[in-house]
Amino acid sequence: MRLTRMISAVDAHACGEPGRVIVGGVLDVPGKSMFEKMVYLQKHADDLRKLMLREPRGYPASNCNLILPPTRPDADAGFVIMEQVEYPPMSGTNTICVVTVLLETGMIAAKGRATKLKLETPAGLVEVEAEMENGKVTRVTFQNVPAFATHLDARVEVPKLGTVNVDVAYGGMFYVIAEAEAFGLRLTPDEGRDIVRIGEMIKAAAREQLAVAHPENPQIAGITIAQLSGPSTTAGVSRRNAVIVSTGELDWNRPESWTGALDRSPCGTGTCAKMATLHAKGKLALNHDFVHEGILGTTFTGKLVAETRVGKYGAVVPTISGRAWITGFSQYVVDADDPFPAGFTVGDIWGKSS
Repeated sequence: MRLTRMISAVDAHACGEPGRVIVGGVLDVPGKSMFEKMVYLQKHADDLRKLMLREPRGYPASNCNLILPPTRPDADAGFVIMEQVEYPPMSGTNTICVVTVLLETGMIAAKGRATKLKLETPAGLVEVEAEMENGKVTRVTFQNVPAFATHLDARVEVPKLGTVNVDVAYGGMFYVIAEAEAFGLRLTPDEGRDIVRIGEMIKAAAREQLAVAHPENPQIAGITIAQLSGPSTTAGVSRRNAVIVSTGELDWNRPESWTGALDRSPCGTGTCAKMATLHAKGKLALNHDFVHEGILGTTFTGKLVAETRVGKYGAVVPTISGRAWITGFSQYVVDADDPFPAGFTVGDIWGKSS
């Protein structure tokens, strides 16, 4: 066997959402910041994302993180997040997976029952506290980059659905958020196919009709992800949500192209975006726990700890608490004769083939 590539990775999940963490096989990536490194990967080395997330080494709901040396002296480590159709500037579930892997594998030394560290993400510096017991991370709390709402109770025209009321907010990526009850959805696993189809349709319409860009980094632009929100019947839970991650480009003339995958977790950046909209509407005060339930019934706990501004927008500083579990250790390789060095997609589950 002749290998052209070998990638060492630790597989983990945060409350159900998989977050593979690359810990070896990539020395570094050009760029003066983690954002520049993300852009370099996107433009010049996207084969790594495809290799790790497409079949036969990945699947539609998978995510991957590349651990890199930080570019900032105040950061302990850096990482770039890779998803099926984009490189998000920030991700809560992936942050929780990365912290768990860094500490439980000893890449960063644990410091007692509460280890504090700083991670450089493409969205900026994230401060983290990890609670540990007997060498295991039992809870990760991170202070996210500021979150803010750009549109509240906006009306978008969605083909086949009609007029839909939505909010748009940034929680590390730009979300369009709609109420699930308007479509008769309870946000349960058996509704997964309908949730994905409706979420993708709303996202495509909102992206066309509601332009957004981050005031401090205009390269972070456009609505790229959708969230359906609803009440929860679980005691102690504030809201229930389902976040839809695209797995292919939507074509209005081909309903079969409306493909995506549900975030299996309560979604960290989605929780931050939702809290930002609630605060902007006067429905969530500072320093109140916001328990957010995902499609599997698992929860993250969010909290708004301060108000701030991002450009012209009133913003909030959110924290998210959750947990991850390591599920495996792997060496992913590419044989010189492998016909699929960048993986593949097939229309049965991906919506399109490539």
